[in-house]
Amino acid sequence: MIYSVRGRLAVKELNFAVIECAGVGYGCRTTYTTVSKLGEIGSEAMLYTYLYVREDVVELFGFATLQELSCFKLLISVSGVGPKAATAILSDVDPERFAFLVASGDSKFFTKTKGIGAKTAQRIVLELKDKISSETLSGSVSKDAAVFSQAVSGGGATTSVSEALEALMVLGYSQGEVAPILGKLDASLSTQDLIKETLKLIAAKNQR
Repeated sequence: MIYSVRGRLAVKELNFAVIECAGVGYGCRTTYTTVSKLGEIGSEAMLYTYLYVREDVVELFGFATLQELSCFKLLISVSGVGPKAATAILSDVDPERFAFLVASGDSKFFTKTKGIGAKTAQRIVLELKDKISSETLSGSVSKDAAVFSQAVSGGGATTSVSEALEALMVLGYSQGEVAPILGKLDASLSTQDLIKETLKLIAAKNQR
């Protein structure tokens, strides 16, 4: 498994970059969002990677942030959505906006991406809303969410807060990043509303 690559930026194209590490150039398919964050040719760059392997293809994908990588993994888990479509979608929308669209059920937005029809867009929202709110998340995430929900509720577990934290962590956000925001929101809100409000505040903070 190749977790990340760091080295000299050798090639930078619209949806492709090559990072040279110890004399080896790693070609990474990527998004316009990530490419726009890379520096000039010759500068140091680092990408979080995903190795996509199928019978007839082996490709390395690279992303500037863990959030974008997490969104990519979620997208390719959707039936009918391959890595090409996933990178196209993430070229049109940043991770915060993507998470908000899924949480709010806005499938229409995804049809703006070339090659994504109405049925595929609806499937993305339906399948990912179910996945990010699933109760079968990893034990470490569930444990962290439970501890946090107990803390903000004075010792009594708050299901909606716990589920919102789990969902946001699945999307690639750290507990340290979202917990302070969730802690200030009304714990009586639904899971979906907590997710939406948290994403709005994260997006507003990043735009400052």
